[in-house]
Amino acid sequence: MKLGIIGLPQSGKFTIYRALTGARGLSGSERTKKGDRLVGTVNVPDERVDQLKEIFNPDKTVYTKLEYILPGTIADSDHGKREQENVMLAEVRTCDGLIHVIRNFQLYGGQPPTPEQDFFQLESELILNDLMVAEKRIERIQSDGKKGREVNEDELILLQRCREILSQDIHLMESPEIAASPLLKGFTFLSAKPQVLILNNSDEDEERPEMSRIPPGIEIMVVRGKLEMEIAEMVPEEAEEFLSEFHVERSLLDRVIKRCLVSLHLISFFTVEGSEVRSWTIPQGTTAIYAAEFIHSDMKKGFIRAEVLGYEQLMKYGSIADAKKEGHLRLEGKTYQVQDGDIIKFRFSV
Repeated sequence: MKLGIIGLPQSGKFTIYRALTGARGLSGSERTKKGDRLVGTVNVPDERVDQLKEIFNPDKTVYTKLEYILPGTIADSDHGKREQENVMLAEVRTCDGLIHVIRNFQLYGGQPPTPEQDFFQLESELILNDLMVAEKRIERIQSDGKKGREVNEDELILLQRCREILSQDIHLMESPEIAASPLLKGFTFLSAKPQVLILNNSDEDEERPEMSRIPPGIEIMVVRGKLEMEIAEMVPEEAEEFLSEFHVERSLLDRVIKRCLVSLHLISFFTVEGSEVRSWTIPQGTTAIYAAEFIHSDMKKGFIRAEVLGYEQLMKYGSIADAKKEGHLRLEGKTYQVQDGDIIKFRFSV
């Protein structure tokens, strides 16, 4: 799961990145630099994985991984602001979702923050980028048609609908059936991606500013970025004291992960194989056969059935064997929709 961090200059993107990747120390996060781009990898915390670890005592425990990507910048001052934004947006196209950071603090000697205005300034660039992609593909399809080549009419109709929506300065996420279409997946439309909006406040400000025009479906968080960054880079004992003093319930990392899972409509299932307990994160509504593919393509090809036990049933009875005796271990077929917390063993033959 990859999340791209975007925002206007001086919005505090790097501060938020450090707050997210500084938590839990080196054992929980890895920071690498690829060119000017920063990539931070963290484990998604899940108490259920911790409980499974206690029950099965595996040699290896694997949590779901999450990558935060902070795009690089163009050092050359000859490049205009729009080109800077285009480079940033190009680097997050392959991400599963976006974290949009908005400045809501006073710059020294500068203008007061204008969070809603800043939001729409960058969002317009997302929409414009998508519009250019759609128009380019439409032109290509129509050109192929005139040359007598076979074209996908369903794809053309969808892209024309995208162009119509985007031309009205509307996000594709406001048309979920279009944003989620498998035919459009390869275009990686920016305005179709789930989004978490972080309002980056000053240390003393816990209030959310008035923002009446934010499109529906965008998760909104108020964060005191500089404070959270400093807490994230403290030793755990010291961090606990500051979290309490500044009325912060949990680390920013934990809060953002929770919001992102909600925004992306993701659930987790678990596998217990040999000496390994592992968490897998999939889109809500995924069927058993496609959940198997997340583990290995051979499992999908040779799928026979899925042995499923709910996490709550395991916790109630204490072991898979005892839960099975009580009739809670089920055999499910290809079309079974995996539920959050399912513990699954896939039977397959290739």
